[in-house]
This record gives sequence, structure tokens and C-alpha cells, in this order.
Amino acid sequence: MKDQPANYRNTLQINQPDLVMVAVMGQVAHPVATGNPYRIGHDGVPRVLPATGGIVLNQRVGDRCVGLMGDHIEPGAALHNNNREVIGARNGPNLALVTYACVGNIARVISGPCNGKRGLVTGKHGGVDHVLVDFPAAVLQRLQIGDRVQINSYGLGLQISNYPEINVTNCSPSLLQRWGIRENNRRLQVPVTHRIPAKIMGSGLGKNSVWRGDYDIQLFDPHVRARYHLETLRFGDFVAIYDGDTRFGPSYRQNRITIGIVVHGDSTVSGHGPGVTVLLTGPANRLQPMVHSRANLAALFDLRALPTARAYQPITANSNLNLTLNVEPARSQTKFSYLRY
Repeated sequence: MKDQPANYRNTLQINQPDLVMVAVMGQVAHPVATGNPYRIGHDGVPRVLPATGGIVLNQRVGDRCVGLMGDHIEPGAALHNNNREVIGARNGPNLALVTYACVGNIARVISGPCNGKRGLVTGKHGGVDHVLVDFPAAVLQRLQIGDRVQINSYGLGLQISNYPEINVTNCSPSLLQRWGIRENNRRLQVPVTHRIPAKIMGSGLGKNSVWRGDYDIQLFDPHVRARYHLETLRFGDFVAIYDGDTRFGPSYRQNRITIGIVVHGDSTVSGHGPGVTVLLTGPANRLQPMVHSRANLAALFDLRALPTARAYQPITANSNLNLTLNVEPARSQTKFSYLRY
């Protein structure tokens, strides 16, 4: 972080000399629609909204990801490799793109009017299998659907040698070195903007790996949103998921912590919400999240001036989902109570 004390020194020992850098490529993906334009929200309301893919011109890393008139919005440019190979799966090139790319990798446009312009990998979105890249606003305005973008993938196999209990995924060495992680009493103090309980994590559960995509923070409960300040989430925020274990896919396990980055926006659909690409996971006695307002990718890499985090309501917050039910007690005088969280 920029405001580290003058005597701060990064003590992480990483195996960077052992890593292999491989160029991978994708095309700027066009949005894809289904036969029915409506998305049925968790509140039962059908909506027609922009969603995944394309070039998002007015939302970048650092901007809010809650309350937008969109569903799973991907800031910046979304990449997908549409090529086919004679060996392996038909979508093998795209699976390689999504696996190899790591947050913090350099991306370079190699076709079209923005040829030669550089951006930064900001995350991965599962399901649609996109890699997300941030470019300066002027580049986003000139970028074209179908332009090819090449990524110097670097990070697969990354390890923190003096903390073997901590698994590193989807993370470039440059991100790990810029993050401002401190060592204190055999624990790594990692800057984050939010602390989140694993019990509210949704879509993405059930996968056997976190190398290809993300899993979602559910924002449907207003009390939970307020308690954990989730209405202030931004694209690029680093967040800590308590009791989240993602060594072999997302799961709930006490005394484990997962730390990741917010990669896509909120959703109206049941079980979905802002997506988190996993970066670190380990035991709670080795990882110590430290709340810091500037723990955002935009600030770490000086991509832009970081907007101040402000609270926004999800677009489903004002729906008529919570109806008041007047139930008369039965003759047995049985009383019904509702759980409060």
C-alpha cells in the first residue's frame, strides 16, 4: 500500500525464479443473450439488464459493484478465446486462457486501433469463463469487439516458501509484492476492505478448483449487508472470507480464511452476487486480514484515482419480496417465531 511506514520491508520469500511465463491470448468477447431476455430475480421480478461480456465503458476497477442496473457486470474488457485446436477439448484454448492468466499479469492489445496498448488482468469469471482486463478509459473507448489481447501469464505454481501452509492461486508475483503484506508473529497481515462470513457465499460452490473463475457474495439479506458493510463493495476490492477453505474448491471450514478480489458486479438472481476470484487460502493462525480502505487493485497498481467507497443498495432492495403475513394463532395457542440473524 502507498502509506506503508518508512521501515516497512516485504519479507515474503517466493519461488519466483522457478515460475514459467507463458503467453496466452483471447479476443474481446461479445455479450451473449438467451432466447428469453428476462432474468427472474430472487424477488420474483423479471428484468432486462446488461450482463456479461463486451467492453464496459463507464465502470472500471475501483468503481462500485453494487446497485448498478446490470447483472454480473464485468468492468473493463472481457476476454474469451474462441479458437479451436486439433487436440484436446474444443474449448481447450479458452480453458488454458482462464487457467493461466493471473491477477496482476500484463495484457497487451495485438490487433485493431489499440494495437500495443497495455492493460492489467483483474480477475476471472466462471460460468462464462472470461478473463477480465482493465485498460485506461481512452483505450476502452477505442477498443473493438474481437480485438485480440495477449497476456504474459505468470503465477502458476507461485508459493510463499516461508509459509507453506498458505495456498496461492490466480495471483501474479507482482501483486503479491505490491499488496503490502506484513509478517507479524508468524502470521501474514493482509490488507482487505471487507471481512465476510463464508456462510453467505453462493454461486461457485461445488467446484473442485478455484483456478477457473470465482464464487459469489450473496447480498439479499439487509441485516447482513449492513453488518458487514457490503453495500460499499467495489470492483477490485480485496476481501477476506472467514471460515472459507478453497484449497480444493470453495467449501466451509472453521478456522480457515480465504482472501480474494471482487471481479464482477452484483446480481438479482438467487444465490448470486459480486464475484470473488481466490488469491490466498490458509489457516486462521497464519492469515490475518487487516481492514484498509485502499486495499484495492486500482490503488496497488496506480491504475486510476481510487473513488471513495460509498454505500449503495442492490436494485432488488426496494422490491416487494418481504410481505407482511398476518397469521392468526391456532386454537392450541402454538406460537410461531421467525429466526433473526
